Amino acid sequence: MRIVAGRHKGRVLQAPQGLHTRPTADRVRESLFNIIAHGSPRLEGQRVLDAFAGSGALGFEALSRGAGHVTFMETDGSAMAIIYANAKKLGVLDQVAVQRLDATKPPKAPTPCRFVLMDPPYKSGLAKAALAALQAQGWLTPDALVVVEVAAGEPFTSPIPGLAIADERTYGAARLVFLRFSNPLPS
Repeated sequence: MRIVAGRHKGRVLQAPQGLHTRPTADRVRESLFNIIAHGSPRLEGQRVLDAFAGSGALGFEALSRGAGHVTFMETDGSAMAIIYANAKKLGVLDQVAVQRLDATKPPKAPTPCRFVLMDPPYKSGLAKAALAALQAQGWLTPDALVVVEVAAGEPFTSPIPGLAIADERTYGAARLVFLRFSNPLPS
């Protein structure tokens, strides 16, 4: 697995072994970040949350493309060790927080994030629970862009009033769901 673009383009990332982690495919990550690059808000300098981080590929791609800071939320200890090793290898330890947290039961956010990237296990139902919990604990800015990766045929609706699906894109077995607040307040 490689970083697709940005200052770390081509750098190889480690991924946890076994069936518990399913890294987002390079093609899907490339499409996701191309959509973000041509939209609003801009990624440069922003805070990003990578929930259900696994290998951290989404967060590291965000850093490579100019994000200012990424918080990685993961419950698996071996995946956390891989995220930390990847951050060290890329020289971005000062731009990350690697936290052993369940995204469905997060603590109060130290600082809200303008981008929330979520890749929970397919067909687990965890995305809705996590999104509601993250919102309740202050992890989303009022103008946040939330992207949830689900299985192509998996139903998904927003659990938060006012956070609406703005776009959906399917790439093979994966579907990216882009959510925005319908009446965002200035941040």
